[in-house]
Amino acid sequence: MSKPINWDIFLVPYQQAVDELVAKFRFISEESHRNGLHSPVENVYGRVKNAASIMEKASRKNIPLDEVSERMEDIAGVRVICRFVEDIERVAGLIRRRDGFDLSVRQERDYIKKAKPSGYQSYHMLVRYTVMTLTGEKEVWAEIQIRTLAMNFWSTIEHSLKYKYSGNIPEPIQKRLQESAAAAHKLDMEMSKIHDEIIEAQNVKFLRDNLANSILKRIGNLYFTAHVEEANELHRQFISINQSGGLEELQALDVKITTLANMWKVNY
Repeated sequence: MSKPINWDIFLVPYQQAVDELVAKFRFISEESHRNGLHSPVENVYGRVKNAASIMEKASRKNIPLDEVSERMEDIAGVRVICRFVEDIERVAGLIRRRDGFDLSVRQERDYIKKAKPSGYQSYHMLVRYTVMTLTGEKEVWAEIQIRTLAMNFWSTIEHSLKYKYSGNIPEPIQKRLQESAAAAHKLDMEMSKIHDEIIEAQNVKFLRDNLANSILKRIGNLYFTAHVEEANELHRQFISINQSGGLEELQALDVKITTLANMWKVNY
């Protein structure tokens, strides 16, 4: 008879793996934004199966509990959400580049090129991830799912329906799910066609927001150098431009502030 599992202790390395992987994907997003680049990672979520879910799946798959850590591949799960289908391969490429460093890619399952009969689309990567525990290094399985916003929305709805109907979704609803999956796929394809225009719009917004913040800080500095009247006037101009002007008008205001600061010998 197998020794009872202390689930609180058993799940610690899985939670650690999820936390670390989520942090790494979030850093990719943050670093991209700081550099004014499009991030392939729109959002990322992580979860660890609870003991009840693990035991239910082990029973359904005929996996002995003392073999769960080796045979159950999705106890640790990370879901990476992308804006565009093209971003999915970029994320997968980033994961492959870490192969041999802190993880090893063991299997890839492409449910985008070949969707499941239900209409489900996603890109799955099964990895072995190394964490440092009190007793030393430990390797655990983790499943990384990469999908677009549209794919994720569809999948969330399907999951809820599976739960409601205990996995036996009525045929009429299954058909409507398949139709909605096709609609989600069409949306992703349309977004891909205007990919460059969307990225350009994002970059312009990034530049505009950064420039606006810089201008406000520099106007604030003028208040502290006794140029109150001039700072008030520049602030009024900024408000007007920020409400209805474009990037070029903000750039022109920035040049004006630079010229005045040089004339008044104000350092920033």
